[in-house]
Amino acid sequence: MTTANRVNHPFWRLIFNDTTGFVVKRLGQAVIVIFGVSVLSFFAITKSPGNCFSELRNNPSTPKKTIEQLEKQLNYDKPEALQYLLWLRNTLNGDLGVRCQGLAPVTPLIVERAGNTLIMSLASLITTWLLAIPLGIYSAVKQNTWSDRLIQIVSYATQGFPSFVLAILLLMVAQNTGWFPVGGMTSIGFADLSPLGKFLDIGHHAILPTLTLTVVSFAGLQRIMRGSLLDVLRQDYIKTARAKGLPEGKVIYVHALRNAINPLITLLGFEFGGLLGGAFITEFFFSWPGLGKLLLEATREKDTNLVMAGLMLGTLMLVVGNLIGDLLLKAVDPRIKLDDMD
Repeated sequence: MTTANRVNHPFWRLIFNDTTGFVVKRLGQAVIVIFGVSVLSFFAITKSPGNCFSELRNNPSTPKKTIEQLEKQLNYDKPEALQYLLWLRNTLNGDLGVRCQGLAPVTPLIVERAGNTLIMSLASLITTWLLAIPLGIYSAVKQNTWSDRLIQIVSYATQGFPSFVLAILLLMVAQNTGWFPVGGMTSIGFADLSPLGKFLDIGHHAILPTLTLTVVSFAGLQRIMRGSLLDVLRQDYIKTARAKGLPEGKVIYVHALRNAINPLITLLGFEFGGLLGGAFITEFFFSWPGLGKLLLEATREKDTNLVMAGLMLGTLMLVVGNLIGDLLLKAVDPRIKLDDMD
């Protein structure tokens, strides 16, 4: 087989193409971004006064020798630059270290809490899109009708509604009706439930937090869908399609919608990146054991390993989310060139 035939072979064309090159380039940029974030974050934490053992030092009942041993074990006795290099080496080896409180491993704790946050955030993301996209399409098709105006009034009202106020109102409803759990993620007898029972129990506890995030988020998405579709419906090719006698449903859902959806796909990438960090207030009010609450506690305690693990995970999600958004945009609209997204 000649060199030209090898290059043109379907296997090699599958591996070496524009998309592969774009992904490799983005991953290379992601390494630089994550490294930069890690440096800035680490030194921002370590440069602030004190460390996670400062309160113990102020407690006269705690032996000074014990504190020194703990600081030596967690490398707090070393220069800051060396602390970072040791943290980076351990992280690249898959070891995120231990917490200051109880010296518990960070990795399983981060995985558990991030999983809890993803349950609520993904449920909210799905319900928001299932609600906002159809309403946006309906409003665009029924522009300036009473139903369109009603949807816009509701959207404006909910978009400006503080999430913590809505959370308090929903908690009051839960307390007065008993229909929903007041807080937490599981019931007392959760361990004794069947797999299906555990799934339903978590789902029951997630209703109010998910509703809070959905109500606050759907308005902006609905308005973007409506505005984007209205812009497309005014284009000449849509007028031509209608003049040819194509069914209105085909004009809207085949020709117009595929072009109007582009801004939402870009937004989806950003929303994926923000899944772990956008639910902190909701987690706080509903006592949901998520990553946001954990990182707040870690920041207060100046727990370097735990804070860094959370920040790196959030940065990674943001980078991956942007990459997924760009690839989805290319898949939906072949006219878009990946080189123009750099």
